[in-house]
Amino acid sequence: MDTKGRHIIAELWRCNQDILNNLEQLEKIFVHAALKAGAEIREVAFHQFAPDGVSGVVIISESHLTIHSFPESGYASIDVYTCGDTINPYLAVNYITEHLDAKEIEKIEIPRGMGKVQPQIQL
Repeated sequence: MDTKGRHIIAELWRCNQDILNNLEQLEKIFVHAALKAGAEIREVAFHQFAPDGVSGVVIISESHLTIHSFPESGYASIDVYTCGDTINPYLAVNYITEHLDAKEIEKIEIPRGMGKVQPQIQL
């Protein structure tokens, strides 16, 4: 497999708080996001925290998608990392952003395995 990858880190604010605290719904969103991007899913693991919040990961052949949610703040920290050039991580990020109903979004792309790290900020 090509080691070159794209790592999108996104800060999502003013999201739907009910969705951010719903493990089943978040898992479904992340699985669909991976499939939408054309990824091959290997494993899925999500955990509900008490009293609020969910952390989860979808392991794909091409790397991973993750979330840490903070429903009380309407905030989610996500990242989508894909190796190779057959998967478009932005398809997954945009799907997740839309389905979390995020009103404020900050994204940064970090090229991986291509030499010196030079983040590309995208708002």
